[in-house]
Amino acid sequence: MFVPAPYRQPSAPWMVDILRGNPLALMVSNGPREAGPYATHLPVIQDPTMTEDWSADLSGARLLGHMNRANPHWKALDDGAVVLLTFTGPHAYVSPTVYQQTPSAPTWDFTSVHVHGVLRKIEHDEAGEETLELVRSTVRAFEADFGDSWDMSESQDYFRKILPAVGAFRIDVSGAEGMFKLSQEQDPHVRERVRESFAASGSGRHQEAARLMGKLPPPGCPHAS
Repeated sequence: MFVPAPYRQPSAPWMVDILRGNPLALMVSNGPREAGPYATHLPVIQDPTMTEDWSADLSGARLLGHMNRANPHWKALDDGAVVLLTFTGPHAYVSPTVYQQTPSAPTWDFTSVHVHGVLRKIEHDEAGEETLELVRSTVRAFEADFGDSWDMSESQDYFRKILPAVGAFRIDVSGAEGMFKLSQEQDPHVRERVRESFAASGSGRHQEAARLMGKLPPPGCPHAS
C-alpha cells in the first residue's frame, strides 16, 4: 500500500487498534492464472498464545482465522501461501463546505491497515481439536470485545457438528503498513473544522474518525498521545 509520509501511523498501537476494532478482514491471495486473485471477507483474531509485544511493523505476530471449506478460495490455498489481509477502520467523506475556503476539493478521509504474511493451514486431526479451539478462541475474543459474554458451554456439540466445514488457519505476519489519512495535509484550523464536522455527525464511523483525529500528534511530533 502506498502511504504518503503525512499519513503514516504515529505508532504500532494505532495499527493494532484497527485490527482489533475492525476484525472482519479482506484476505487476498493469488489464484490460478485463469481465475485471477481470490478475495474473501473473514474474521481474524490475534493468536491468544502470542505473548510477544507487537513490533513496529507487526512482523512476528500471529493471527488466526477461518473460512468455509466449500469456498473455492480455500481449495486454492496452499500451505505456506503468501496472503494479504486488509483491515478497514473509520472513514468519511469530506465536503469542501467544511473547509470554508476557495479553491478547494473534496476528499475521503480513511484508515486502513494492510497485513502481509504466510498462511499455515490447520489440518483436521482425528477429533478436530485444534480447529475447535480456534473457534472457541474466536468466540472468546469477539464476545469480550463486541458481545454480551455469551456462554458457549452448551453449544460444544453444535461446534463439533460444523467443524468439517471449517477451514482454519494461522497467519505468520511478515509486515504491515498503516494509512491514517485524517486531513493532516490541511492547516490546523481547517483540520479542526473537519474533526468537528465528523464529531457532530450521527454516524459512528464519523465519530470514531473524529476521535482518532483528536489523538493525532502535533505537526513535527513523531509520536501520538
